[in-house]
Amino acid sequence: MTAKGLEWTFDTVASTYEKFRPGYTDELYKMIFDYIPLNASCHAVEVGIGGGQATLPFLKTECHLTAVEYGVQFSELCREKFKEYPNFSVITGRFEDTNFSDDTYDLVYSASAFHWVPESIGYTKVFSMLKSGGVFARFANHPCRAKDNVPLFEEIDRIYGEYYYQYYHKKQEIPKEYTQEQAVQRADIAAKYGFADIQYALFHRTRTFSAKEYRALLGTYSDHIAIEESIREKFFSKIEDAIFRHGDSITVFDTIDLQLARKP
Repeated sequence: MTAKGLEWTFDTVASTYEKFRPGYTDELYKMIFDYIPLNASCHAVEVGIGGGQATLPFLKTECHLTAVEYGVQFSELCREKFKEYPNFSVITGRFEDTNFSDDTYDLVYSASAFHWVPESIGYTKVFSMLKSGGVFARFANHPCRAKDNVPLFEEIDRIYGEYYYQYYHKKQEIPKEYTQEQAVQRADIAAKYGFADIQYALFHRTRTFSAKEYRALLGTYSDHIAIEESIREKFFSKIEDAIFRHGDSITVFDTIDLQLARKP
């Protein structure tokens, strides 16, 4: 669940975000590096580095990597986290407001962050930044909770109805897993902006949390952080209690979608 205009929320919980938000699968990185091999002569940009969950595999290629990150706390966290890599730097600011040279970069990529950038601005800018043959890689994690535990799934849904959906005055939606159709639709966006050789893939994994850990994870979601504090505390406590009563364990089923596109 995301909401436009809430980018600021992540930076308020930078250390928790870095701890509880997951990285990505080895298979995903293999597909990227098969599509665009990187080495010390290459230049790449990461859009929205966050806690650096997707950064290390790219740094290990020895490429020159510039991250652009809106959050001040995240920027500082990642400068410290990756200080051993001399080819790494962070620009603090919005991607759409940051100046990059045209026809310069071999790769621009974004992990669970590009949806914050207006589509036409983002894709047009990435296309301009890339060299001919350069690549845009966009990937994101889509979690679906507790589908293996129907009683817990339904109880958490009731809690969301009472707190989250009432707070936002929205019609309640039942969580569903991310589909191949959605991945295809997202991949096709790049074609509108001149990209070619478009590919996509889905990757799957599970993660298991205790009630306390899952409460901490909820505190890294933008639209959850933005809920008024007294309501948010009751909301999170109800969910934590529900998980505890159902064996103090909840499984999250992740679907990670990857889209690759090349500038002709």
